[in-house]
Amino acid sequence: MNGKFANQVETSWDTSFSSMISMMKDFLKGSPERRPEAPLPMASYVPGPKKDAAARVTWFGHSAFLLEIEGKTLLFDPMFGKAPTPFPVRNQRYSRELPFKIGELPVVDAVVLSHDHYDHLDYGSIMKLKDKVKNFIAPLGVGAHLQRWGISPEIIQEHDWWDEFTFEGLQLACTPARHFSGRGLTDRNATLWCSWVIKGRETNIFYSGDGGYGPHFKEIGEKYGLFDLTLMECGQYDARWAAIHMLPEETVQAHQDVRGKLLVPVHWGAFTLSLHAWHDPVERAVRAAAEAGVDIAVPRIGETFTVNHVDYPTSAWWRMIEDSKTKK
Repeated sequence: MNGKFANQVETSWDTSFSSMISMMKDFLKGSPERRPEAPLPMASYVPGPKKDAAARVTWFGHSAFLLEIEGKTLLFDPMFGKAPTPFPVRNQRYSRELPFKIGELPVVDAVVLSHDHYDHLDYGSIMKLKDKVKNFIAPLGVGAHLQRWGISPEIIQEHDWWDEFTFEGLQLACTPARHFSGRGLTDRNATLWCSWVIKGRETNIFYSGDGGYGPHFKEIGEKYGLFDLTLMECGQYDARWAAIHMLPEETVQAHQDVRGKLLVPVHWGAFTLSLHAWHDPVERAVRAAAEAGVDIAVPRIGETFTVNHVDYPTSAWWRMIEDSKTKK
């Protein structure tokens, strides 16, 4: 549409003068609840060969995660920088450090990107990773950023919504999301945003990317579900922009719509990009999941767990920080 990408359904949020003033006032008020008072506890990610072929996921905070499946390693939205902005003066990463050194990561068969926002596509992270990445898989238009940063076009592939393709024996599909794109003032919606389906011989996984709730989730569920695991956006929301970022209760509903078995909430636990308390996303998601009878895993940053295993992480580790604050 006019050289720009568009969502499947009408997607807008209140950008009126009064709404913008209201949001500015809310952001300027500040609140100690928007950031944890201490660095978040992390598990130490230990790369290396695995004893069996079971699919494993390691969450690195926000939306970055590593999927090891059938001998292949896929790294999604690897934002490993200190702040999700080109001007990293404020809004530093909660954990301050990463649970690994980038040089210690295994060779990555593919970096898979959902869209080009700074908190998902980070220049510094790509520069540190590029020599150990065999392929880059992205929605339409995002490859131009990578090429500008020196990545060979021969190892970049781009896809449109509903594209289905084989990658190293895995079946992938680029699926819709309800969001937007852009890295500056003049490139709004110049590149595509998406979600991803990853299907192996034994395991079927869905990653939502960023976006608001919409009918696309049921479409994806009908076409590609059941999913053994979903990694669903849950964080940086507000009722005023719910069209582009789901509320936690919608995260749980979207998981049900795509016909998922185990839910992992992502897009939280690293940065403050909204007005809610830093722990609010996971608390609301856990509560909504319990009410809906949905199984939910809440790994620590850097913690690896096995998909299709009964022993998935459920400890409310974030409450340790809140409890220690109240005891002071």
